[in-house]
Amino acid sequence: QMSKSTGNFLTLTQAIDKFSADGMRLALADAGDTVEDANFGEAMADAGILRLYTWVEWVKEMIANRDSLRSGPANTFNDRVFASEMSAGIMKTDQNYEK
Repeated sequence: QMSKSTGNFLTLTQAIDKFSADGMRLALADAGDTVEDANFGEAMADAGILRLYTWVEWVKEMIANRDSLRSGPANTFNDRVFASEMSAGIMKTDQNYEK
């Protein structure tokens, strides 16, 4: 955990150089998600970089294998459940932002 009082402190430029801008975005987004004081943790930034790397590798794999992915109408039971859940989530989000 970062703290100026303990001398464990990075400037924004140092942190971006160490973790990348995207790694910082993820770590800062996770900091303060609870009722406790927001705190930037290096472990969270490191984990964010690993998640980004894993995601990029998955995207590369999906692009390379796109010809083998399913195509055609999305009308299976799973497709309908997915569409229903997405619609329900959108409606909940819309309701929360209308307040």
